[in-house]
Amino acid sequence: MAAVESARARAQAVLRIRGRALAAAVLPAAVAVVLLAGRVTGRLGAPGSPDAGAWDAVRWAVCAVAAATLLAAGLVARAHRRATPPQTPAVPLARGDAPELYRLIGELADRLDVPAPSAIALTPDCDSWLEDVPVPRRRGRGEEPPAPVLVIGSPFLWWMRAGELRALLAPVVAGTAAAADPDIAAARRFVRSLDASLDSGEGATPGPGLGPEPADRPARRGTRRLTDAVTRRLLRACREHSAELERSVAAWASEQAKTVDYGLRISAQEQVGLAYAGWDRLLTRVALPAWKLGRHPCHLNAGVVSALTELSRRDRLADGYGLRLGDRPACDLLEEPGTVDTAVSRLAAELFFAPPQPPAGAPAGVPADAPGSGRKELDWADYPTEVVDAGWRSRAAVLQAALDGPAPQARPGAPTLSRLLTRLADGDGEPLAAALAAQLALSAAPTSLLEPARSGRDLLVEHVTAMVCCAAVDTAGGTPGLDWLDGPVLLIGGVRRTDLAEPVAQAVEQGQDGPLRAWLDAAGVRLEKPVRL
Repeated sequence: MAAVESARARAQAVLRIRGRALAAAVLPAAVAVVLLAGRVTGRLGAPGSPDAGAWDAVRWAVCAVAAATLLAAGLVARAHRRATPPQTPAVPLARGDAPELYRLIGELADRLDVPAPSAIALTPDCDSWLEDVPVPRRRGRGEEPPAPVLVIGSPFLWWMRAGELRALLAPVVAGTAAAADPDIAAARRFVRSLDASLDSGEGATPGPGLGPEPADRPARRGTRRLTDAVTRRLLRACREHSAELERSVAAWASEQAKTVDYGLRISAQEQVGLAYAGWDRLLTRVALPAWKLGRHPCHLNAGVVSALTELSRRDRLADGYGLRLGDRPACDLLEEPGTVDTAVSRLAAELFFAPPQPPAGAPAGVPADAPGSGRKELDWADYPTEVVDAGWRSRAAVLQAALDGPAPQARPGAPTLSRLLTRLADGDGEPLAAALAAQLALSAAPTSLLEPARSGRDLLVEHVTAMVCCAAVDTAGGTPGLDWLDGPVLLIGGVRRTDLAEPVAQAVEQGQDGPLRAWLDAAGVRLEKPVRL
């Protein structure tokens, strides 16, 4: 096939670049050996000959260049050898944890006539790929490197049917054929070692306050600059060949996979977009509020099934969902789906949210979710109480502190909606938003990759809404609830209230508290009763 030949040609081009770099490193040494041999045999600058002095000068100069070149080459080779390519965080699946999944992948590899992956791992992401296993520096002669690890996005395993998962993974598993090709594997290892060498050099210099600089630090920085310069030059030379290599490998794998479940793969690809949408909504709308409060939802993948089921009810993108329910879900291929879900959910919290601090005085190695730590596991049944209600009251307390202002008061004002609405009607929305932003800046809240920066006005809308919800729960029989796609919601009389956002925005942004007062009156919320913080 053309893709196979193209991939091998690009791999050989990368290896030729490596060979030229090695040749350039040893060429001065080879010339020096020739010159020294000529001196010994008397053929080049024999003692007593008229040109002996000139040849001696040439020999010394070439030997010096050879020594410097070999030294630089040795430093670069050591940096590349010591560099460790980064490994994607994932939850490894032992064969005993998922024997049916391993059997499915093994049978798929047999049908594709490619080597089976050496292991399987799960990642909290909507993607799947092959991850190369780090090759030990000392390997037996003739020993082949291990097959790559198959990394599967966990939402696929819970949302897709077993047949859909097999069809979706066929092009990925087909890539093991390229990984087994000696030239392609060697070219990839070379390029990854170059990337890892550059990455390992970043941040090597200690910052201020970390003690005096060692005496050999300038020499180390000079060595790092030299090795980085050579590495960047090699990467520039390999960049085009490496990119075309991966494109050819992808085309090769795709062509091989056409022989397996091609029609089913088309429908499975439609489920990929749906799974991505549901997973993104679950993380940003449902998991993030829990992580902020130190709670760790321990069954995120089961949650994404609920989210996608809800999406299938609302959105035409999930048409035909009922027809798929009769097929076996891919998570049934695991021996203990709940245990695996817990491990993947914990990894998701570590990747997408700042990790919690261990308990004060705890020894090294204490899990972050151990008793007394900053985060504890959370079942979905407890979400309304431990996340929704607790989050509302936490925001209401912060808003109350902003209402009281920075000046010390003998007696803080009562946390009532009437007081808040009066301030908003008086045009204090902008100063209150600034005071709220300053109040939040004082808290050392962990950061998240999932949450965009928000203005003070947006924060004020969020906190006013939280205080209204608290008052509705305290005085109007409201209850906190969980919507799988939208996160925390307010239920009054068992019905979700979706009409609160507009009157709150008018009160905050325009100082018009009339619509919000009318909403509160219709819901039976008492404005003068203090909110329980």
